[in-house]
Amino acid sequence: MVRSSLNLSNFIVRPPAASDMPSKEKLRLDKYLWSIRLFKTRTEAAEACDKGKVKFNGVAAKASRNVSVGDEYEVKTEAKRWRIKVTALLDHRLQYAQAINYYIDITPAEEIERLQFQSASFNTGKRQSKIGRPTKKDRRELDDFLGE
Repeated sequence: MVRSSLNLSNFIVRPPAASDMPSKEKLRLDKYLWSIRLFKTRTEAAEACDKGKVKFNGVAAKASRNVSVGDEYEVKTEAKRWRIKVTALLDHRLQYAQAINYYIDITPAEEIERLQFQSASFNTGKRQSKIGRPTKKDRRELDDFLGE
């Protein structure tokens, strides 16, 4: 048997074109932010909107706001301050590799550099030698020296 060549375009996941989406489709902002995996839960996304951590055109956006293709949002999460542009609507959660096709990350270079610097200077938690509280081994050696 001779197999025909595989067409790899069948395996690549692309967001649907704007023409594929119904024009009357409505999608809440909190659901969209959850589905593209900026937040772990939809509740977290809604709380971020309520606290003013999600902005549209510099103004705090409500969780119930309808999302449209082409909208730009500034989203502040625990890890990063995102700037995203909506390229397609997504109403259910997908794998990260597929979800990133539904928005463009337009975060400024200064923010990305700040995160890289912050992660590079992260404290590993190990105590510097000869500084701070003695270890258990140091205490035993000290006790043996003092004869206690």
